[in-house]
Amino acid sequence: MLLWSHPVAAQNVSYVSTTNGQGQTVFLAENRQPALYTANFGDCLGGSLIDVSRFDAAYYQDNMTVIFHLQGSTQLTNASVMMYIGVFAYGESRFDLTFDPCLANIFSLCPTNASVPIIASGIIPVSQSDVAGIPPIALMIPDFEGQAVLRVFDNATQSEIACFSAVVTNGNSFSQPAAVGTVLGIFVLIALVSSFATAVYGDHIPTMRKHYAHSLSIFVVFAVFHHIFFTGALSLNWPSVLPAWFSNFAWSAGMIYTQSMQRSINNLIGSNMGNTSFIGASGQGSSSDGTAGGYSISSIYRRSTRNLFARSPGYFRDVLYAGEVESSFVKRQGLENSSTGFDWYGYPVTPGLPLPGNFSGFAGTLADENIPASNAFLTGFLWVLILMVVVAAAVTLFKWTVEGMIRADWIKSDRLAFFRSHWRAYTAMAVLRVMFIAFFMMTFLTLFQFVYQGPAGATAIAAIVFVLFTIGMFGIAGYACYYRLRFGSFSRSTDRIHMERTKAFGFVPWYGFSRESHRSEKTSPKPSAGSIPGWSVNYMNQDPQRVEVHDDEEYNMKFAWLSARFRRTKWWFFALWLVYEFVRACFYGGAAGQPLTQVFGLLVVECIALIVIVAIRPFEGARLNALMVYVLGFSKVTTLGLSATFDPRFNLARITTTAIGIVIIVIQGILTILVLIAIAVGAVSTCMSLTRNREQFKPKSWTPMRDRYFRHINKIATDRPASPPPPPEEPKEPYFKVGSVRRVTKIEDEDEDHIGDNYDPYGSHVSVGASGTPGSMTNRASRAESVRSNASHSQLPYGARPHRTSWSSKDFAGWHDAGMRNSGIVSREGMRSMRSDGSIGESYGVQPRSRVPSRGSTIPLEVMKGRGNGKEREREPAVDEEAGLTTR
Repeated sequence: MLLWSHPVAAQNVSYVSTTNGQGQTVFLAENRQPALYTANFGDCLGGSLIDVSRFDAAYYQDNMTVIFHLQGSTQLTNASVMMYIGVFAYGESRFDLTFDPCLANIFSLCPTNASVPIIASGIIPVSQSDVAGIPPIALMIPDFEGQAVLRVFDNATQSEIACFSAVVTNGNSFSQPAAVGTVLGIFVLIALVSSFATAVYGDHIPTMRKHYAHSLSIFVVFAVFHHIFFTGALSLNWPSVLPAWFSNFAWSAGMIYTQSMQRSINNLIGSNMGNTSFIGASGQGSSSDGTAGGYSISSIYRRSTRNLFARSPGYFRDVLYAGEVESSFVKRQGLENSSTGFDWYGYPVTPGLPLPGNFSGFAGTLADENIPASNAFLTGFLWVLILMVVVAAAVTLFKWTVEGMIRADWIKSDRLAFFRSHWRAYTAMAVLRVMFIAFFMMTFLTLFQFVYQGPAGATAIAAIVFVLFTIGMFGIAGYACYYRLRFGSFSRSTDRIHMERTKAFGFVPWYGFSRESHRSEKTSPKPSAGSIPGWSVNYMNQDPQRVEVHDDEEYNMKFAWLSARFRRTKWWFFALWLVYEFVRACFYGGAAGQPLTQVFGLLVVECIALIVIVAIRPFEGARLNALMVYVLGFSKVTTLGLSATFDPRFNLARITTTAIGIVIIVIQGILTILVLIAIAVGAVSTCMSLTRNREQFKPKSWTPMRDRYFRHINKIATDRPASPPPPPEEPKEPYFKVGSVRRVTKIEDEDEDHIGDNYDPYGSHVSVGASGTPGSMTNRASRAESVRSNASHSQLPYGARPHRTSWSSKDFAGWHDAGMRNSGIVSREGMRSMRSDGSIGESYGVQPRSRVPSRGSTIPLEVMKGRGNGKEREREPAVDEEAGLTTR
């Protein structure tokens, strides 16, 4: 049971006492944060007869009470009314109360009086059964999706005469533009400085371009941020978590609220705020009978009677008592507000905004920024103009700052000489770069303005801007392509596109695309998982001496702001990107109000773009390819696929849509984190690029990494396929290999009687005369000499035949000729001859034969004649393995 006590003053804070679950009396600060409370509110009837300037309600879980405040005026006189308060969470009714203001002591409505301001407040005790429909998670989940609806009915006619809707929140939200927006802005500034530094440092244009291509592109950063924010431009019924998340990136799309700018735009467009309901949102100040599920007048009056008797007898006594306390409080001080410490209430929304609690379409996304959809185009256009002026002024200021530092002798006079002499060209290219980055944004906003049916003045300005951006950017891109390709011709050939298994970031399984022509250049292409028909267009340069596009200084001076970051063979990608962005803008802006056309049309476009861009991989820098090609493309496709479930025709439960919305936030949050990491890494690589002319680099431990980075960008700049890796070495097994052979001196080489190289191979068969010619019979040795004693002089075993230590084909030919000549000299009966080394050998009429093979070869049998009996006998020659000689 609630116990309401008089306020206790302590440091200007009022307290109320209550009894907790243990029966103890506790004091609670009156300005404490409620568990649930209402924020901004709007008119959901469209012409309510009661003008409400304040409407708020709060639910306190600690003492189970609902407090509401109502303030306004009416032109009705002496009208008896019935009031209805309903609380809805995630599309379902969680709490409702129908009551007669006279019974609740709201005397300013009992009856209504045009001369009496409406001031009402009440404290309504609730039971656990009254709030059983509110899940506990609703008190802590970010961006609780709820509405509080106040309806007033005339008892005489039983018709609705006023309706006001306020959004219910628990104070937790993904919308943190002050914190998240500031962090993102700091990182964008770091990326901007890094990119600009690589563009102005140096004096050799190809080298400057090469290092500029590997810094993180502001174009890529804003492409990511625009993807996240402009997802909310789809005409879908978003869960509350997504518009809150999108609001953190609104500044990147030029949706920055300033009261003075919005006031000026409102003065220009007048009262024509466009058709908010056309894009799926419930407009504030227009009839919205379906707000919070609508109502039934018969059930309202039945419910009011039932509520009177369903409550306990002391219920209205408590309400009446609370009303008396509040009534006396109002008379003394007025309604509680921020000056008294009560901050938990909202304000009436401005005209053009959707009803609070309705998050449909682009209007619902802009509601968090307090910018009407009718003002979106002019707001974005004005901030783009401001950005152009700021960028031009910043480049000019930087130039003159450097000049001043040189005059003051703070830096050397040759620093940034190239930039200082071309600062006007840098300024013009910086402004054009801003237009290139903002192309999608401005194209979408102009098309959205056409569809939104806004005022004629804003529509006329949108038409002019549309022409300037589309014709201007396409004209410049076309001229840039023509300027480079005017001296050549094109040829087209079929070239199938294969899908290959690969890994993203080195470890994530992924599929890559490769053309047939590229696969044929590889020694071992990856297996193809499938292919689709394709073709390639080849440019035939008529001037073979013409330098490559990235080495063409004249071209880079004019169009480097478009082509510098792309690969040598994909320098034209900026033109394809403009076409892609224009098609996306047409679906986002031109098809506004047709959610299924938007979602499924864009899904097809993004799938095709993902395949094409993955196959092209246009950027020279690896980080840019990873972000723009893979991560951003994946985020776009998955976001669109999940967002399709938010179409009202699918009638998906709001709790389910909230869960899907959180999945989208996780995907886009990971994308954002990767962008911030890439910016940080890009800042480090920029420091390396700015010290490329220095041998020393700090910290010194990073010097090898800098050297690898420089080698990497030099290799990538050529944009040629890497040489195939060497074939893998076969596993080594036990083996031997003869590298060389060297003959070692043998014992017989040191013998004086050793046969020299000029000896006759048939010396053992013929007599050697003094002249050394075969057949000479002079100096014949005496037969009385001992054979053994003579043979021992050569250290050969008995019966062994000496041979040459080495042979050649020439020696073999000479040996054969000598043998043929000597065959007629040799006696058939046998004769003795003295060998050249003094040893005695016997000859038995042996026919000429070939030299004995080397060791290990098969030795032929030799037929020899016997001396006495004349019989033939066979004997296999014996081989001396040590001496390499044949013995008989």
